[in-house]
Amino acid sequence: MSPHFSNRREFLRQSLLGAGLVATGLAGCAAPGARRPAAGAPAAAGTAPARARFNMCGYAAPRLDRVRIGFIGLGMRGPAAVDRMSRIEGVEIAALCDQYPDRVAKVQQTLARRGLPPARAYSDSKDAWRRLCADPAIDLVYICTPWSLHTPMAVGAMEQGKHAAVEVPAARTLEECWQLVETSERTRRHCMMLENCCYDFFELLTLNLARHGWFGEILHGEGAYLHDLRELNFGRDAYAEMWRLKENQHRNGNLYPTHGLGPICQVMGINRGDRMDYLTSMSTADFQMADIVEGLAAKDPFFAEYRGRTYRGNMNTTTIRTHRGRTIMLQHDVTSPRPYSRIHLVSGTKGIARKWPLPARAAQGHQWLDEAGMKQLEAEFTPEIVRHIGELARQVGGHGGMDFIMDWRLIDCLRNGLPLDQDVYDAALWSVIAPLSEQSVAHRSDSVDVPDFTNGWWQTNAPVELTLKGAGTTGVRRV
Repeated sequence: MSPHFSNRREFLRQSLLGAGLVATGLAGCAAPGARRPAAGAPAAAGTAPARARFNMCGYAAPRLDRVRIGFIGLGMRGPAAVDRMSRIEGVEIAALCDQYPDRVAKVQQTLARRGLPPARAYSDSKDAWRRLCADPAIDLVYICTPWSLHTPMAVGAMEQGKHAAVEVPAARTLEECWQLVETSERTRRHCMMLENCCYDFFELLTLNLARHGWFGEILHGEGAYLHDLRELNFGRDAYAEMWRLKENQHRNGNLYPTHGLGPICQVMGINRGDRMDYLTSMSTADFQMADIVEGLAAKDPFFAEYRGRTYRGNMNTTTIRTHRGRTIMLQHDVTSPRPYSRIHLVSGTKGIARKWPLPARAAQGHQWLDEAGMKQLEAEFTPEIVRHIGELARQVGGHGGMDFIMDWRLIDCLRNGLPLDQDVYDAALWSVIAPLSEQSVAHRSDSVDVPDFTNGWWQTNAPVELTLKGAGTTGVRRV
């Protein structure tokens, strides 16, 4: 049995001891390269005893005939989420919250067009979300706010007895990741990170291929977020209060790992038969962001406050090794002028698949399958959930339909009292890559241990299976 950490205090203390930082008084610094204690070793002096824990992987909360949702954040992502959810049977749009009242009013109009009653509005202050979380007539809080608010809001929702669905990343720091895990376990409320890319059509196909052994033994995966966001990150009317540009100041690492990582983790059974062991990370210098700010500030005084800052490097590459000896490569670049890509490569002892550059392709030899071969593969291995809801999802939309599949699946699981495909351990693990990559970059790419948020349950947790056994009963209102 592999050694593991039972709580965040043990992980943090052992990491700091391993790097010699406690003794030197640098306990607030990163601890790259720290190793875990041997299996069965006694706890370090002063380590808090492990508390009783509850496994949220495979947990089925009591079924909800009707899912009453409160939405927080109605900027870029929230309005589309409300629109999608308003089409799903058994959903009540119960409450809307944003610090800007005009955003709430605009989404109320969407509900009116759908013939739905207005939702309760929370928009009189930046703290209005706390009252939404306390609303007794809400079952699920759907969070689409800036990253720094994700964990406080998800924790606040669970503390008030609500399930939480939170946009990516679910957390920004190691401490926040543990907060999510410990709150979900204690309250027995779901905390699902809304990683929509796990529900994209090719990603679902590769998951099903893996479940049927098409890849053989999976040995390597690659994911990325390569997306030119210069117009949005530097747009005065894009992200409220320029929050996303501010995230790129003084944070040098893979700040947005989950889109590429989530599907690879599901294919590999990470947290469900395998776990991440350690990572290393390296970033290029910043070749663009500081220069862009200088050019903008010369024309517009608004950007003067962003001058003289240290911005993250253009490209970050992070590599991860798992307990079973597999490897994962992740990349992040949102400033270079290049075509969009999440890569999504799965490589095994019998076959390989890669989504980008398009067209998506697969092979079990020296040559990629041709168009006819790919159609035959899809005909044989398209998963049940796509056959059931995929065509409707394409009509509704949301990044080609994956957003709708994600939302429909979440509601269908809650209404049928089934475990979710993504649990709080996935939310924490996929999110923690950002702060751990920052630690590694800051220490010349030294390796950094990845905590085991599952408390060792990864060894027995069942893999994700997107079947409709006991599910698939939720209908859809008119499109």
